[in-house]
Amino acid sequence: AQYSAMIALRRVSLQLEPVARALSSSVLTDSLGRHHTYLRISLTERCNLRCGYCMPEEGVPLSPQEQLLTTDEVVELSQLFASHGVSKFRLTGGEPLVRKDLVDVVGALSAIPGVEGVHMTTNGVTLSHKIRKLKAAGLAGVNVSLDTLVPAKFEFITRRKGWDKVMRGIDDALKLGVSPLKVNCVVMKGLNDDELMDFVEFTKEKDLEVRFIEYMPFTGNRWSYGKFFPYQEMLSVLKGRWPEMEKVQDHPNDTSKTYSIPGYAGRIGFITSMSEHFCGSCNRLRLTADGNLKVCLFGSAEVSLRDALRGGASREKLSQLIGAAVWRKKPKHAGMFNLTRIKNRPMILIGTQFSPSPVFNSPVSQRLYFNPTFLRSSRTPLPRPFSTLTHLHPRTGSAHMVDVGGKEPSAREALAQGTIHLTPEALRLVADQSLSRKGNVLSVAQVAGIMAAKRTWELVPLCHPIPLTHVGVECQVVEGGVRVWCTVRSEGRTGVEMEALCGVGAALLTVYDMTKSVSHQHRISDVHLVSKTGGKSGDYHRNGTGDTNQ
Repeated sequence: AQYSAMIALRRVSLQLEPVARALSSSVLTDSLGRHHTYLRISLTERCNLRCGYCMPEEGVPLSPQEQLLTTDEVVELSQLFASHGVSKFRLTGGEPLVRKDLVDVVGALSAIPGVEGVHMTTNGVTLSHKIRKLKAAGLAGVNVSLDTLVPAKFEFITRRKGWDKVMRGIDDALKLGVSPLKVNCVVMKGLNDDELMDFVEFTKEKDLEVRFIEYMPFTGNRWSYGKFFPYQEMLSVLKGRWPEMEKVQDHPNDTSKTYSIPGYAGRIGFITSMSEHFCGSCNRLRLTADGNLKVCLFGSAEVSLRDALRGGASREKLSQLIGAAVWRKKPKHAGMFNLTRIKNRPMILIGTQFSPSPVFNSPVSQRLYFNPTFLRSSRTPLPRPFSTLTHLHPRTGSAHMVDVGGKEPSAREALAQGTIHLTPEALRLVADQSLSRKGNVLSVAQVAGIMAAKRTWELVPLCHPIPLTHVGVECQVVEGGVRVWCTVRSEGRTGVEMEALCGVGAALLTVYDMTKSVSHQHRISDVHLVSKTGGKSGDYHRNGTGDTNQ
């Protein structure tokens, strides 16, 4: 009822628009009384990465250079917005650091009277080279878009190397005292939701804020609810590990719900655009690289300020054009399910936080079925002894998880290996990295192995969820095929042999999947545990002639 009343009020306000606009004290106040003081400016459509989550699978047509705003036009429009109350600018892309005159743009915008801060959102790849000059020119804050702390996964997502450069850029920005410094991470089920705790630990010694962003639907990214990880679920996971997490008081127009952990230098936040939208307090406008004004990130309506400016429109006429667009801003976006049906720009052509890739959205059934009689054929206790099989009840033979609550945590490590035998043609293509349609085979296999090791408890029913301290996967071309090794470490109450074996298995299956177009004769063999250390049962080392326990 309250929402219906709001809509009715809005209809009346639109009918009275001419009068209301004349009485309004600000061009940037909409029909619901929201005053806009924050302008995001996309400086380019180009980017030095090729992230599937930002760019549709089929690519995007880039605008001709003459259709993009010039530096003088960016500055002139920024001055106009500032004269009506905009006090904060954020420079985005594409990737803003690829623009050669970025330092000049930052300097010009910082010098505009009334501007309190010029900020930038970047992928961080070349940040280290330019951050000193940008800060000297007046850059106040930086947001770095980073969806993984795993180098191989970064290369898989972005189709480029550069994880170490991003980390160097973050460290250099911290050393120069850039504040605020934020890391934006779009959380996607099945891709990086297993890294939530790793990102929180990233803030322990670094004075920055990691912001977990809900996965948002945009044209070309094939949004799937199955990949959506809502804020409340993320918060529940993290509070299970850090129950002492404290809510930080948010400012009126904040998009992020911020938390701190006692003893940690940084903070974490959640941008809840889908599950708990913040449209009612939105104070943001967007200017695209080709000069269009978007009053809502998720709206398809745009007004060309470029055409009006180049057509000789006066400041007064431009202000009227802007004011009319802002006045008609809707109360809220259409909701995540309706947004999937609305035609909008792909993210690369808007300039904001990212949204995930079609690579990770193939329809995969997540249901697992099993027949209890497979584990126990009748209610009658089976005659054979089960005392040596720890996952079966010693008397009834029914399956159960081993109770490890009474064990003392200790250092555990396991190493597993396996081999896939390939045809000569497939082996040559893997070695030459010639299977370009699917990416670098060994890099993708490495990421798959790491992800499988970390999610073993979801794949093998009776395994415990274990906090791992290290997962390392190595893939090497050998005579006749590819050999994979997986090393896993943990400080816990149970061993990590299964995690190491799952890592090897997933990596080998990935190699098979990526080479099956060449031949189906490839064969996986000799997946085994090489060694394990720690635990009550003692160390284990496999030698060439058999198994040895020490």
